[in-house]
Amino acid sequence: MRQQFTSLEAHGFESPTTQSAFSSSSISSSSSASDRRLKALARHLVDASPVMDSHSQNPNDTVSPSPTSSAFHADSVFAHIVRAPEDPILGVTVAYNKDPSPVKLNLGVGAYRTEEGKPLVLNVVRQAEQQLVNDRSRVKEYLPIVGLAEYNKLSAKLILGADSPAIQENRVTTVQCLSGTGSLRVGGEFLARHYHQLTIYIPLPTWGNHPKIFTLAGLSVKTYRYYDPATRGLDFQGLLEDLGSAPSGAIVLLHACAHNPTGVDPTIQQWEQIRQLMRSKALLPFFDSAYQGFASGSLDADAQPVRMFVADGGECLVAQSYAKNMGLYGERVGALSIVCKSADVASRVESQLKLVIRPMYSSPPIHGASIVATILKDRNLYTEWTIELKAMADRIISMRQQLFDALRARGTPGDWSHIIKQIGMFTFTGLNSEQVVFMTREYHIYMTSDGRISMAGLSSRTVPHLADAIHAAVTSFA
Repeated sequence: MRQQFTSLEAHGFESPTTQSAFSSSSISSSSSASDRRLKALARHLVDASPVMDSHSQNPNDTVSPSPTSSAFHADSVFAHIVRAPEDPILGVTVAYNKDPSPVKLNLGVGAYRTEEGKPLVLNVVRQAEQQLVNDRSRVKEYLPIVGLAEYNKLSAKLILGADSPAIQENRVTTVQCLSGTGSLRVGGEFLARHYHQLTIYIPLPTWGNHPKIFTLAGLSVKTYRYYDPATRGLDFQGLLEDLGSAPSGAIVLLHACAHNPTGVDPTIQQWEQIRQLMRSKALLPFFDSAYQGFASGSLDADAQPVRMFVADGGECLVAQSYAKNMGLYGERVGALSIVCKSADVASRVESQLKLVIRPMYSSPPIHGASIVATILKDRNLYTEWTIELKAMADRIISMRQQLFDALRARGTPGDWSHIIKQIGMFTFTGLNSEQVVFMTREYHIYMTSDGRISMAGLSSRTVPHLADAIHAAVTSFA
């Protein structure tokens, strides 16, 4: 109680030792009504203090908690919880950060780095942000549940094409989401509530977060063959067989370009065969487009598979992310577009998407979407963005060539041509977990245990070190 009274004294109240001063006779007629109310409150607190018996200590002493109280605080209601393992991708960075070696190299997380190994903020992004800062009319009010309308419209045009019949006929509903992950989750929950098939087929392998996202969204996850370890390329025949045996109406997750983690994409001719098969079985395409423009350097070329499916008049879902192609990793800005058969259906689909989003995060953040909209609607900024985007893609392609050349120069056993045949941020090296552990232990090179490396984390300076490590791992552990 002493602490409580000290607090009262700090606000002008008297201590319990002078409580007689609070008698009504001591209050002068000149005291304000406010003073009288405060003193009455203080008197009430004093009167409500615990009664001391003959065995009590001094009233100013601190009261010790009872044994029961101590036990209550010692045993957490969460004491049974076990420590979860690190995320297999993000955990690589955790281990990397703990390594004091000056030659350590992080090739785990997919984030672009400059030739100097530094994070990059695009110049066009800085320009857009400056415009937003200088616009004094901007406020920080909530966005609508579906997000920034201008951003949604421009995002749909970017992935589907400005002349897309689906857009012109208002058959597309687009909602702003929390980057690609949030877009996939919203789409997954919508399908779990409203689609007649609850099975989604995902490629084997795929991004580690895909099965978790769709399982928690309420879908049943199955896989279809995609990567052939023997050729380090596409298992196209296996893919066709697995999709051909999938139940009619099943959902199929497709990487729009720069497949993660393999870097292996179907050719346009193979995409056409996939499209025909899926439409013949009424399979529902759900595209994950995380790397538009980042794979080939061309926004239109990287969107071609999606546009093929939209051009036939069928329905599909597309999740977009601006993390990679605008470097807006931390802004968490993405979009989910659902292409429908009619404008009326699209309108009703949007109304249900709102019911998914509202209890999840209510409405999306405004800043990242405003950056994207500013760039996409301004001809000069858009042009500058495409130039910067191509420069990033070209640097990654250059890293592929340099690594391939370095391995060939060392005479490293095996055919490493898959490094230059694959596309996008990642390369599936073909290294096994034992070789990966060796490279981490002996060369301080960090990557996921499946041998996936981020080409964006390489530079001309670090390629020789990686090539040395791969050569030693392959020759030591055949």
